[in-house]
Amino acid sequence: MSVEKFTSSFEVTNGANIVPIKRIEIFSPEEWELFTEEYLELLRNDYIEIERIGGANDNGRDVIAYIETPYKENYKWDCFQCKHYDHSLYPSDIYVEIGKILYYTFKKEYPIPQNYFIIAPKGCGTSLSKLLQKSELLKKEIKGKWKNNCENKITKIETIKLEGEFLKYVEEFDFNIFKKTNIKTVLEKHKNHPNHITRFGGGLPARPKLNEKEIDEVKSNELVYVKQLFLSYEDESKNKFLKKQDLITHINYQNHFNRARINFHYAEQLRNFYRDSLPINTFQDFQDEIYNGIVDTVEDYHDNAFKKVKEAEKLASTLQLSSNPLTTVSIVSDRKGICHQLVNDKKIVWKNESE
Repeated sequence: MSVEKFTSSFEVTNGANIVPIKRIEIFSPEEWELFTEEYLELLRNDYIEIERIGGANDNGRDVIAYIETPYKENYKWDCFQCKHYDHSLYPSDIYVEIGKILYYTFKKEYPIPQNYFIIAPKGCGTSLSKLLQKSELLKKEIKGKWKNNCENKITKIETIKLEGEFLKYVEEFDFNIFKKTNIKTVLEKHKNHPNHITRFGGGLPARPKLNEKEIDEVKSNELVYVKQLFLSYEDESKNKFLKKQDLITHINYQNHFNRARINFHYAEQLRNFYRDSLPINTFQDFQDEIYNGIVDTVEDYHDNAFKKVKEAEKLASTLQLSSNPLTTVSIVSDRKGICHQLVNDKKIVWKNESE
């Protein structure tokens, strides 16, 4: 059975997007590290903490993924080495990075990682891929290239010669920890991150229309705004309303009450449906824009509280909002519903009970 979807303005006003596999090629090195960090944040079952170091003093570590707490000795961790080049990586692009891991673990600056993942937009070239598949060959290559590629490049103040105890350490080192990543797999996983759409575009997914018939009895999370609606109807009519059934003989209030509840549920759906597709606080920012747009009207004098409700709803539905991504997928019902969310959160009131 097909589900009817809303069509957003984004879908008809924007041209073709650059596909993510191409867009990552124009990231800056810092953006690439941030992207990698976001990807790792999604691997919650594998890691307890993610730390991005990067920069000149990272000692060979761009992004650290802790498997265990780093406050214990010999903690377990994975290293993600971010390389943003305009080509598939050559062995020469990575020799010094492997050299840093060998040297700094020898010096016990940090424990040997469980895995050392090389992550690059264009991946690893054929030669490097072959070396990563054969640990003994990789070890032999590192030793042979050490003088030209590592000896004077690991630190700026020291020449690191491959001899003595350090050479013995390298000989015994398990080179199986060095691995490449599948960038397509990384991108597919990143789709679940709240920042994916802001990084790659493509518009927000269409949400299903609300099944209004499923909105029946007032739930516990609606009590505040519902009570405020009853007080607003009472302020105009001078009749007492304590429950939904009291509105039966007042058709205008009954109709408004039903619409208000539908709008509230639309706003709740907007909040929940896009929660995982957008950065944290996106909906809160949208709600704040509605609040800032209507608060002066709410605080103005009105003949009665029900007129205030209708003026606020009317204004919310016509506000010119453009900075928030939710503007492209929101509808009038969402905006009116946010008015009642704001009441529910006690940020605005239609009528003080003490009046």
